[in-house]
Amino acid sequence: MIFADKLIQLRKKAGWSQEELAEQMNVTRQSVSKWEGAQSVPDLERMIRLSELFNVSTDYLLKDEIEDAGCSIPSDETKASALRRVSMEEANVFLSVKMRTSKSIALAVFLCVLSPICLLILGAVSEIPEYGLTDYAAGGIGMIVLLIFLAVAVAIFIASGRKTAAYDYLEKEVFEPEYGVSGMVAERKAKYNETYTRNNIIGAGLCIMALIPFFGGAIFNDKDELLLMVMLSVSFILAGIGIVFLVSSSIVWASYEKLLQEGDYSKEKKEKQPIVTAISAAYWLIITAIYLGYSLFTNNWGYSWVIWVVAGVIFPSIIVIINLFGRKKS
Repeated sequence: MIFADKLIQLRKKAGWSQEELAEQMNVTRQSVSKWEGAQSVPDLERMIRLSELFNVSTDYLLKDEIEDAGCSIPSDETKASALRRVSMEEANVFLSVKMRTSKSIALAVFLCVLSPICLLILGAVSEIPEYGLTDYAAGGIGMIVLLIFLAVAVAIFIASGRKTAAYDYLEKEVFEPEYGVSGMVAERKAKYNETYTRNNIIGAGLCIMALIPFFGGAIFNDKDELLLMVMLSVSFILAGIGIVFLVSSSIVWASYEKLLQEGDYSKEKKEKQPIVTAISAAYWLIITAIYLGYSLFTNNWGYSWVIWVVAGVIFPSIIVIINLFGRKKS
């Protein structure tokens, strides 16, 4: 039996796909496909890695005349000793990618926040006969602009996600950093701490002060709906800028925690990650559905944003309850 056939047999016995084996080997799926298609052979270092991964000898992998693997599916101890290792180069590339995508994702969130502004202003304009804009035209144009903003934001989210997809294991799996990686990341995290704190202060301050223009407009002229919508739009812009500071710095900070396996990405929390992720995704999908359903049905976009504030306050409590339940179960 040649090496390619042995590799296919071992991979299937372990229950892995080509993608999963590629992740274990820190190579691309195409490389695994070429190995199994007898188009290429791994170098000696990766051959040794394969022997450790499948608990077989290198002689079995290299010599066609040896048919008996004399192996079993890797035990928990074997898997623990064969954790994916993160090199200095890989850590630096990951941090560089996250630094770039943090700005892109923050921009996408900013577009989402700005998306209803046109709908709000045109809705108020349609109430003024002098402008000659009907409710249907205002609603139609406003929704078109809103959907364009959301489409661009989603495109940015997807593109950013693709750039970091190769590093998803840092968030989900326990790994072992190579010598010097943890020290380098900890040093960069310490240097970024001042920027992170400053951005959080600016972002939180802008989000709080974003309500001032809206309430200020209501105080001085509560009957001019167009003025109120313009001031509310200013509030959206200020809140969006604040969110940009919060999101961009949080993404960079989280990248350090992922590499150091600290905070929400500690080894203990990774074991509960699938549950928390599923609940979080379901929660925000439900909130989004409630927000859009209520806003479209009542056309009360000027106040429906409060749903997000309430949801944001409740969400941490839900995570705390999940963590407490997890500790009690343990």
